[in-house]
Amino acid sequence: MNLLKTRINKNSKSVANSVKRGVCASLINNAIFMNSSVNSNTRTIKILGIKHNINLSYKNIKAPTINLINKNLDIILPNKYRKIPEEQILKVLTQKLYDKIAENEIEKIMEKVRVETGLAPEDFEIKRLRKSLANCNVETSFITINPDIVAYDEKTIEYVILHEFCHLKYKIRTKNFWKMIKTYMPNYEQYATALGSLTY
Repeated sequence: MNLLKTRINKNSKSVANSVKRGVCASLINNAIFMNSSVNSNTRTIKILGIKHNINLSYKNIKAPTINLINKNLDIILPNKYRKIPEEQILKVLTQKLYDKIAENEIEKIMEKVRVETGLAPEDFEIKRLRKSLANCNVETSFITINPDIVAYDEKTIEYVILHEFCHLKYKIRTKNFWKMIKTYMPNYEQYATALGSLTY
């Protein structure tokens, strides 16, 4: 199954613009799909904190096609994919799209935090992490951001990135560390609460 040739049709000029209109993505921790009810086949996906419906169909085509329209993600698969478990296919397709969205959104938010704090990592990467949304290597000043973070709203993403930037100045979470976060985001607690027990 080669999903790398997936065609993405959209009504805007870039994936980033589509994201801002609230189109699609994946849920965190591999819990990508949520059934809206026990007897329903309706699936939803979250991006920037907003749920979107997934509509899946099969046609006589060569490669999967994804159409991003309003709050719907229409996925059209080649008939040959009928034998592959749908959850597996959908996970691969949504993560592929999810990675593209993260490339635009994360860099934009990191630049905003850099300007506000005057801090900057030596480098950063967007990489799927098994058990964390983000990580700052305090020895090398290298930040890693999990693309799954774009399941959350922009302010929550900004909070996590700010958190990692503050580690560039304070290696551990001291009183001054939290004071610094509060300086740039006075209501950061509400975003920390939204993340629950997830690590970052």
